[in-house]
Amino acid sequence: MTLIKKVSLAEEVADTIRDKIKSHIYALSSKLPTEPELMKVFGVGRSSIREAIRILVNDGYLRVQQGVGTFVISSEGTESLGATFERGQFSELLEVRQLLETRIVEKAALNRTQDHLKTIRRALDLRIQKAAEEDLEACIDADIAFHQAVADACGNNILAELYGASSKYMCRVFGQRYTSTKVFAETHQAHEQLYMAIQQQDVVQSRHVLHGIIEAV
Repeated sequence: MTLIKKVSLAEEVADTIRDKIKSHIYALSSKLPTEPELMKVFGVGRSSIREAIRILVNDGYLRVQQGVGTFVISSEGTESLGATFERGQFSELLEVRQLLETRIVEKAALNRTQDHLKTIRRALDLRIQKAAEEDLEACIDADIAFHQAVADACGNNILAELYGASSKYMCRVFGQRYTSTKVFAETHQAHEQLYMAIQQQDVVQSRHVLHGIIEAV
């Protein structure tokens, strides 16, 4: 059976504009038509055009200059990493997560500030609250926020960005994999231990606890 991925109007518009950029109909450094012109060309509303532009900005094809216009900045974009995550197997995502987070927690234990700890703590408290309420979607969001807060504390912006790029795919996989918040409740103590290890700047314990968390997923 072939699965057909449903796409929104905005994604259809983004795909068409991307094709025009790649075929040089919209040339490098050229200015895109205005929103009203694009709405007329594609027969869609303003919100769909704006979302399509946002997608292409995020993918590295366009740049918006407020008050000036939208310009083509690349015919290749920077979407390859996202596309790779999209195609990735769950086991591959876990391996990437382990590689990234092992270094992240080590550095977070060394570089965290009191503000970082407060942010991590808030996410952790929300995580267990939503697990208790059996609010799966909010619990997954809080879990991702917890680990992203740890990444933000590591002191390496590239590591934090890479983790952020992988997180939305992990979030999607969690939503497909779990039907309840049980696993999040069961791993709460381990997350508490990770928080304590980072707070105490214990690099070895941070790494050890993290590996246990990943194995439990």
